[in-house]
Amino acid sequence: MTDQAEPHREISGNRALTGLWAFAVLAVACGFVLMVWGWPAELPGWLLRPLALSLAGLVAILIAVQWTGQAAAMRFQAMFGNSPVAACLTDSAGRVLALNTSLLHRTATARPESISAVLGHFDEDGDRLGQNLMRRAWGERHAGAVTGLGLDVTVERCGAGQLLWRFADPAAQAGQPAVVSDAQPALRELPVALVQMLQDGTITFATGAAQALLGLNDLAGRNVCDILEGMGRQMRDRLAEAVAGPPKARTEMARILVGGREVFVQANLMRLPRSPRGMVMLVLSDATEFRALEAQFVQSQKMQAVGQLAGGVAHDFNNLLTAINGHCDLLLLRHGRGDASHADLEQIRQNAQRAAALVRQLLAFSRKQTLQPRVVDLAETLGSLAQLLDRLVSEKVHLSIRTAPDLPLVRVDERQFEQVIMNLVVNARDAMPFGGEVTISGRMEVLERDVERDHATIPAGPYAVIDVTDTGTGMSEEQMPKIFEPFYTTKRLGEGTGLGLSTAYGIIKQTGGFIFATSRIGEGSTFTLYLPANAGGPAAAEDGRGAAQIASLADGQGGDGPCRGRILLAEDEAPVRSFAARALRMRGYVVAEADSGEAALALLADPDFAVDLLLSDVVMPGLDGPSWVRLALQTRPEARVIFTSGYAEDTFHNGGPNVPGAAFLPKPFSLSELTQVVKAQMPAIPA
Repeated sequence: MTDQAEPHREISGNRALTGLWAFAVLAVACGFVLMVWGWPAELPGWLLRPLALSLAGLVAILIAVQWTGQAAAMRFQAMFGNSPVAACLTDSAGRVLALNTSLLHRTATARPESISAVLGHFDEDGDRLGQNLMRRAWGERHAGAVTGLGLDVTVERCGAGQLLWRFADPAAQAGQPAVVSDAQPALRELPVALVQMLQDGTITFATGAAQALLGLNDLAGRNVCDILEGMGRQMRDRLAEAVAGPPKARTEMARILVGGREVFVQANLMRLPRSPRGMVMLVLSDATEFRALEAQFVQSQKMQAVGQLAGGVAHDFNNLLTAINGHCDLLLLRHGRGDASHADLEQIRQNAQRAAALVRQLLAFSRKQTLQPRVVDLAETLGSLAQLLDRLVSEKVHLSIRTAPDLPLVRVDERQFEQVIMNLVVNARDAMPFGGEVTISGRMEVLERDVERDHATIPAGPYAVIDVTDTGTGMSEEQMPKIFEPFYTTKRLGEGTGLGLSTAYGIIKQTGGFIFATSRIGEGSTFTLYLPANAGGPAAAEDGRGAAQIASLADGQGGDGPCRGRILLAEDEAPVRSFAARALRMRGYVVAEADSGEAALALLADPDFAVDLLLSDVVMPGLDGPSWVRLALQTRPEARVIFTSGYAEDTFHNGGPNVPGAAFLPKPFSLSELTQVVKAQMPAIPA
């Protein structure tokens, strides 16, 4: 009951003083009226003198009280104004009459109006602590206590209605002077971005590191909600949650523009546990690089998902195109050049081949195409491309190719490498609508140690380096991180698919190389390819019987003469299986069909079933091609093997099948390609 009565006693004291002043003003006003209008006749004259004397005494008392308070404040400033001891002077109601610089630094805020506000910086329940100390001081002349933050507080009566308050460090108990040091200059030198603010976000203190991070020299007095922009939610809402909730750290992400550059910061908000005024500490750390890495990780996940989708779509398209091309070839056998349907069939075949080229681009982007690498002399390859590249560029664009004599051999899929160079040249041509120059240069570069570039690590070793440079319009810093993304293009609508650079990126990465780009607006662009130099020499190209035979067939070797043999064909796509079976039977082969690996093994379970060659798709439901073929070879080791697939990255390595002696025929394939590979693999069988 006593504690609850103290606030009313404080308010009543204030009201009493105000009431006395009001009564005095009213009395003076009444006296003025009496002087103007005269004294009422019905009132006896002897009342006038005591009334005037009482009024004059009351006014004198009030003036004395006011002058005494001002005089006490002046004396306080003279004694404690520059003292290192934090101190203040209050009246009987706890209103602050004066305080010194040391205490003002301690509170780190605007001038407090009451002793409760002062104590609130040092104790969680400053109001109750102040009331208890004032009550004890009026009864015992002296009082003291220790605040929640461990600060010693003493209070004593020092005149007519004034109280002197002092705040000392615990060091005073050891005989040292009670000095409250101003630690802010030392705190400002901390290498931590630290900000102290009120519950409304008004900054009261900031370290130099915080000023440097936020790009502002003077943060005191500014509102943090006007400086930091919350991610998803406003900083004001997050600050309100930190103030209202328990005193624990809350990590938030925010951003700010510093010198025109977007900077992301990680903000840790925490309410000070013993601060009823809601003081909040804010610790900042630069999260820009972390944000960039996070964005790259998200982008890589997205690209992986797109790549998987592209690979799956391409695989299905290759099956469809195989059936279209194959049945078109069968029709062309019956409709010669003089037939009216021959031209229509050729159009179907040409458009199917264009579709197959687009599918190859998707597979290159997704890195799921099956490459057929061999040792290549890049100087010869670029030289043979010169005539084709000249036709690709316009008359206004000059193309030059320069290669160093020491340009090393590399092991790549030559056709895919040519596709990369053509894509880069076409991209350069489109960047020079008014003409310019495209330069292709090749050199050898030996890296003595691993090199970090564009978040990629190039291992040490010898490389063939190809630069494709143009003098075009160039690209901005905002465009550069996106140029290898699929379907991203800087060209106008309808002028590009956005697959050219992403295809080049996929081919080079699948080859084991690296591709980088540098560009500036108005200064052109340079694309740099790093391809590992081949250490095995030209003989390394002949690393598989199937790959060598396919390469020789691509050069036109081998004919379509009659040949007999028994073939087991396993293909889950009915149109592809139908075309392949018909084509092989037309060439004199005996063909048994199976729509799955399990069905093929069931046929082989019959000991009387004879087979010379196993022809299987790689990807099938249930047992895939390599799995059932390995089981079949355990009982039929003399059988030859051919695999077909739209892509086979998970099953094939280094461009060859993971089954000894097996050949590989990529989809889509034509009738002649199928029969040539079968003839090359089929063992000679006497008639």
